[in-house]
Amino acid sequence: MKGELKIYNSLTRQKEVFVPQNPPHVGMYVCGPTVYSDAHLGNCRTFMFFDVVYRYLKHLGYKVRYVRNITDVGHLEDELAGEGEDKIAKKARLEQLEPMEIVQNYTNGFRHVMRQMNTIPPSIEPTATGHILEQIELVQKIIDAGYGYESNGSIYFDVLKYAEKYPYGELSGKVLEDLQNNSRELSGQGEKRNPVDFSIWKKASPEHIMRWNSPWGEGFPGWHLECTVMSTKYLGETFDIHGGGMDLQFPHHECEIAQSVAGIGCVPVKYWIHTNMLTVEGKKMSKSLGNSFLPHELFAGSHPSLEQGYSPMTVRFFFLQAHYRSTVDFSNEALKAAEKGYKRLMNAQSLLSKLNYTNVGTVDVELDNQINEACENCYKHIDDDFNTAMTLADLFELSNKINAFSNKQLPLASISEATFNRLQTTFHAFVTDVLGLKDEASDNSNDGLMDGVMDLLLNIRKEARANKDWATSDKIRDELKEIGLLVKDSKEGSSWSVL
Repeated sequence: MKGELKIYNSLTRQKEVFVPQNPPHVGMYVCGPTVYSDAHLGNCRTFMFFDVVYRYLKHLGYKVRYVRNITDVGHLEDELAGEGEDKIAKKARLEQLEPMEIVQNYTNGFRHVMRQMNTIPPSIEPTATGHILEQIELVQKIIDAGYGYESNGSIYFDVLKYAEKYPYGELSGKVLEDLQNNSRELSGQGEKRNPVDFSIWKKASPEHIMRWNSPWGEGFPGWHLECTVMSTKYLGETFDIHGGGMDLQFPHHECEIAQSVAGIGCVPVKYWIHTNMLTVEGKKMSKSLGNSFLPHELFAGSHPSLEQGYSPMTVRFFFLQAHYRSTVDFSNEALKAAEKGYKRLMNAQSLLSKLNYTNVGTVDVELDNQINEACENCYKHIDDDFNTAMTLADLFELSNKINAFSNKQLPLASISEATFNRLQTTFHAFVTDVLGLKDEASDNSNDGLMDGVMDLLLNIRKEARANKDWATSDKIRDELKEIGLLVKDSKEGSSWSVL
């Protein structure tokens, strides 16, 4: 039963009922990757989560325009100060390639990983370099409003002047006085009126490769400005949802709000959503600690800290096990457990598709109610700020019933036909359509593959038992149990089921 969707709004720091400004239309913008290197797992978690948001809103019947940008210029090495070399230009210089070669290569790689993770492509995927004219126009509007000033060919946003009239730091919880006190001396600092000011257009130094003509000379847009332009161009001056990792709250998203208010005249976003970070065995994932691995290393098991490879759907399931506002802690044990859980869910879905309802028997009212309640809880928990962890728990409760029906432990006729239909519809909708999980082992041309493999293993075990090779017999039984498959021996022979 579809209920009332509530979203934790980072701006107000509380859960709020989701009410789109122009139903049934919903506008959602998510800050995309800066394509100067391979997509990292933090990217994967964030974009996978917003894929679930996208899927669920569509499941509820909303017409969603999902915009996720590609940052291909303007993201400088020192994000906080807005100083240093452009990340893409630096990579191009080091590899002796054109910047757009770097952009194309890593954009292709990012999209490949997103396909592996079974994310739906966004409605629009704009690039920063494709919107230079619009960015120049917004810079001029900010100047005209009195909140931008030129200094040595660069344009800076006057944060102190803005803060005289509007709140600055509201989203991130930063206090302006503290930011001023904690500011350190930086290269180029003398161009600014105040250390907390940020660039909205940067003058290109002689060696800077990526540059465009502007009223203030050759330069390139500020990173924060790009997202303000692209989000409002495709979603309007105000839109429903803006998302990203929690590391973007400040300064990136804080600056986006200020730019929109100053240059456009309104607060741009109603609901801000931020995902939490990743850790490895309790420590922050970072290259310096040597515990950071890329998606392809995780899938292949090629990183020294990994005991094996884990499929993209196992990784997706692993992320879904935690609430998006909680940290996700990687460990081999946790990934192995996720692998078992994922396979168990896929097996239940396969078994459910093979069940045929016959209306013969007496309905067990208690069992019937349990299944209906678990179906309702799927909606209840996903409506509670997209709680995928609790939604998975509901699906596993339904999985237990599906396994019992399949193994004849419970007669299928002990529930009503309406409840059976609801079980099928809800289970498939949440596993496939909302959570975006697919059966990697399935092949339409080999529907009986799993059964065939298990028959083969049970026959090998039968021969081992006949030869009194108890070690092999026990090994097959025990290792199948380790991956979530239970072997049962009886007078009629051996059978198997999912734990």
